[in-house]
Amino acid sequence: MARGQFNDLLWFLAVAEERSFTRAAAKLGIAQSTLSHTIKRLETQMGIRLLTRTTRNVAPTEAGERLRQALAPRVEEIEAEIASLTEFRDKPAGTIRITLSDHALQSYVWPKLRPVLVDYPDIKLELNIDNGFRNIVEEGFDAGIRLGESVEKDMIAVRVSPDWRLVAVASPGYLKTHPAPVHPEELIGHNCINHRHLRAGGLYAWEFEKDGQDLRVRVDGQLAFNSSHAMIDAALNGYGIAYIPEDTVVQYIAAGDLVQVLDEWSPFFSGYYIYYPSRRQNLPAFRVIVDALRYAHP
Repeated sequence: MARGQFNDLLWFLAVAEERSFTRAAAKLGIAQSTLSHTIKRLETQMGIRLLTRTTRNVAPTEAGERLRQALAPRVEEIEAEIASLTEFRDKPAGTIRITLSDHALQSYVWPKLRPVLVDYPDIKLELNIDNGFRNIVEEGFDAGIRLGESVEKDMIAVRVSPDWRLVAVASPGYLKTHPAPVHPEELIGHNCINHRHLRAGGLYAWEFEKDGQDLRVRVDGQLAFNSSHAMIDAALNGYGIAYIPEDTVVQYIAAGDLVQVLDEWSPFFSGYYIYYPSRRQNLPAFRVIVDALRYAHP
């Protein structure tokens, strides 16, 4: 294979994964017209249509998807091997990309990684906030951080946080005019501050548990956010009841700015884990990050 054709295949892979010539061109740092011309040339040389193009999107054909599945893991292996060469440097170096929720970032990840970046200035870190689920291999992430119950079974997983729970809170002002619920189903009559999953598009159904009874309640209200910090601000300002990670509001509860309701119905979740493909653990910079995040049981 000619070196130029190998580059063409890499460019095709970018378009197939981004499903957009515009985003792929920006990722590659080239002109969109150059990228389009290159893909057409590749298709002509192979005698196969690799992409279907419409005015709204781009998608691989059956042949294109087969080529993408063949290329993606091999390119990732090459990139991992190149990155592993940093072990010959005096200090670990390289870029680490992680997808995680805003709660995981603020409560457990960023506080642990701040001092690490000072000690390892050659490590570059990209933390992508997303409360949805991502295919970290297909989307080019080195790792993801999610609840233990959500981690794919074929991934290596390392715990980075204790178990934690969501709690329902509202301001004293709101509860003066809206009697506090004593059962989760009573939330249906309240103005609740919703949480939207950005990628899945749906609103989170609030999960409760008591004495072995599990409940999922779809609440309604004036506001919906995809950020827990915005939900806290709305609750503090009397816009309704929010269902928020306990560690993010404990100080407001202690100060009397928020009141916790349905406490006996609030279940614990299994804690956050950093998960990643096995070959990632051999990268020196990545090992530094995982070791820094590893949760030490008290």
